[in-house]
Amino acid sequence: MSDKPFDPNPTHRNFYGRRRGKTLRPSQKGYLAEDLGPLQPKGISIADNPERRPVSPAEIFGDDRPVWLEIGFGGGEHMVHMAATYPGVGVIGCEPYINGVAMLVGKIKSAAVQNVSVHPGDARDMMDVLPDGSVAKAFLNYPDPWPKTRHHRRRFVTPEHLLPLHRVMAPGAEFRVATDIKSYVRQTLDEVPRAGFELESLRAGAWPDWLSTRYEQKALREGRSPTYMSFRRI
Repeated sequence: MSDKPFDPNPTHRNFYGRRRGKTLRPSQKGYLAEDLGPLQPKGISIADNPERRPVSPAEIFGDDRPVWLEIGFGGGEHMVHMAATYPGVGVIGCEPYINGVAMLVGKIKSAAVQNVSVHPGDARDMMDVLPDGSVAKAFLNYPDPWPKTRHHRRRFVTPEHLLPLHRVMAPGAEFRVATDIKSYVRQTLDEVPRAGFELESLRAGAWPDWLSTRYEQKALREGRSPTYMSFRRI
């Protein structure tokens, strides 16, 4: 199977780590080959939309429902949970890690959720083309920590990523960040308000509608305390 559909914009600007992990199981290869295509929004990758024309949420979901954006959905547990809990919302997930994409598609099939769209690539491809103020809520759950100081500039919580996110989010929209890395918390609290968001809550316990993910469970097993931050787009 070609890698081309999963590498829409291979540039230096990535804020994520590896694109592939362990060898995919036959069922996961089937998810990618047979089930991913209908879930992918059209016109998001640079290859499909080189002029970067705007792509409205209505083109993706067929109506004007509220749209939520998950930036790096990992194995997809949280994204599917949110889609099932809020069926009137359209949930877009972006994830360049192909193993995670395969896991998500399997969960989508099992849960039979219909209100999802999957971009197997960089979230900035999506933010490049979404119209101003079109996202009602965004999630950044346990992002790649880039723990070395010299790599902190590659974290999502930098102006390069936060300013485009601010543009596509509606006034008053909520931006949630969850991480177990203390320096990531500090950088988030420093950079996100500068990008036009107001801190609403800072908590050690998760949100009421949160679903624990494998990354949270790993952090707890290894003795790291998660932090959950909510911001409002000013």
